[in-house]
Amino acid sequence: MYSCDAQDGKAHSFHIQHLGSRAAGGCGLVMTEATAILPEGRISPQDLGIWSDDHIPGLTQVTNAIHQAGAVSAIQLAHAGRKAGTYRPWSPVRGYIPLEEYPSARNAPSPIPFKADTPVPHELTMAEIECVKQAFVDATHRALESGFDVIELHSAHGYLLHQFLSPISNQRTDQYGGPFENRTRLHHELVKDVRKMWPESKPLFMRISGTDWTEGGWTLEDSVRLAKDLAPLGVDLIDCSSGGTVADAQVPVGPGYQVFIAEAIKFQTDCLSGAVGAITEPDQANQIILAGQADMVFLGREMLRNPYWPIHAARALGETPTWPDQYGWAVG
Repeated sequence: MYSCDAQDGKAHSFHIQHLGSRAAGGCGLVMTEATAILPEGRISPQDLGIWSDDHIPGLTQVTNAIHQAGAVSAIQLAHAGRKAGTYRPWSPVRGYIPLEEYPSARNAPSPIPFKADTPVPHELTMAEIECVKQAFVDATHRALESGFDVIELHSAHGYLLHQFLSPISNQRTDQYGGPFENRTRLHHELVKDVRKMWPESKPLFMRISGTDWTEGGWTLEDSVRLAKDLAPLGVDLIDCSSGGTVADAQVPVGPGYQVFIAEAIKFQTDCLSGAVGAITEPDQANQIILAGQADMVFLGREMLRNPYWPIHAARALGETPTWPDQYGWAVG
């Protein structure tokens, strides 16, 4: 939501109102934006953060608002990697913040820029990779202390964890680069470490880009293989998005264009799957579940346009919607 103070990344009244209202609108689960585990891991300086214990009080107010409205609270833990340090979407200037104005390093598995005209990132050392893993674990602890019910590790859209997976962005020659087993090593280690902190009773999701949509990149077959590997380690659901590694990928955007990824994960692995992307209509979402293509449907931009989408969807599908008591007595 790009709505934090650029200096501290703390949740405040906007986040409480914004996420609480989606819960009041009938969502079963409400998830935060990509929440940075390190200050240099923010996509934009105004992103939400969870790299300090100082973030816990604000995030606790967020979970309280979600729970009071009857929904499950989830937080997405993220590190932007080489795609860090961009202006927020409504800034009069677009793209990457110039190096002279952005003191934090952009980190990545390899010193390969996202595009020819974007900053060359710093290649993470082995010690720095360990620090990133520990930051995810520390963030998990803070999420637990803040009262979240679900965490999702963000490994999609060309951000840091995805950068390790894709041969396009990862050209390391050590144990974290090269063959599939090495490029996925960080994910195996991270899930094991996070699961030591995150209770077995609480779900662990992972968002992935099911395909890079470009030759030589991460593929659907790779995604299925990764999900098979991570399910026994404690990943409960794969949130199936796509793209983000290269700027010029030819993505066939259209209604439900990523559902085939969720369907492949659901039927070929032991992980549950979530479908996301250009899902806007109640019947469309319902058919995905009825057809068994996914176990959950996630909505993003449609929920920005209509915070009460789930209630309207229930009516459209012939169900009786459940309003919060404060509204239900008036609206019927």
